[in-house]
Amino acid sequence: MNIRRWTVGVLAAALFVPGLAACNSESAEPTAAASSAPADPKEALRASTKELAAGNFTFTMAGDGLTGKGLVHKPSNSVQFDMAFDDGSGSSMAMEMVMIEKDSWVRIDFGELAESVPQFAKLKDKFQHIDQSKIKDSDALAVDLENPDPAGAEELFKAVTDVQKTGENTYTGKLDASGVTDAGAIDSDLVKALGDQAKALPFTAKLDDQGRLVELAIPVPAAGETKAHEIKVTYADYGKATAAQKPPADKVIEASPETYEMFQ
Repeated sequence: MNIRRWTVGVLAAALFVPGLAACNSESAEPTAAASSAPADPKEALRASTKELAAGNFTFTMAGDGLTGKGLVHKPSNSVQFDMAFDDGSGSSMAMEMVMIEKDSWVRIDFGELAESVPQFAKLKDKFQHIDQSKIKDSDALAVDLENPDPAGAEELFKAVTDVQKTGENTYTGKLDASGVTDAGAIDSDLVKALGDQAKALPFTAKLDDQGRLVELAIPVPAAGETKAHEIKVTYADYGKATAAQKPPADKVIEASPETYEMFQ
């Protein structure tokens, strides 16, 4: 599930309003699939992502101008997350998304922009209902529950070049992100901006007592227009997440034809 790519597509669709186009949870009890971490640090990290594939957990994410939290519940084919964006210049935006089976509901708060555009203000408390079966551009609205980890930790850990265990269930090292292509936490634009620095990004990772990943932090150095920041993802509630719920009917409007056109 590539949240970075997904949010860009949804925000673009939400902005295409008719007439405006020109203008902590405690860790779960051990399960049959869970086990203590292997002694080898690289193997421990790779093993730590296995239970993410079950798609039953909550998470938080933070990065350059982005913070968020959500849940993945593969048993009910549902996902929910809240994201807030701040470009550092006083402009902000927030989004809440619920996905259940083939349906999505998206609510956008356009922040300061809504004060000058009445149509945006009207959308602040409304969810736009989107029928995913009508979306042809799957990359623009991609919530793939066969790959449910929003950060792509498994892909990132495959790129680890050096790692040491530095404490109880704690690891530090470096990873080569230059060849990473399917991780939501690090996209191709960031890798390109970093250049050679992407080949030796530092990271820290923390596991729980069952060897499952609970925190991944990657300090990102400044490069060009990219300022120094930290990417941080946390996971919790393994096996205990609850199914996402549809928004109240009185808070839902149907997405416009213009919204669907953004994905064709």
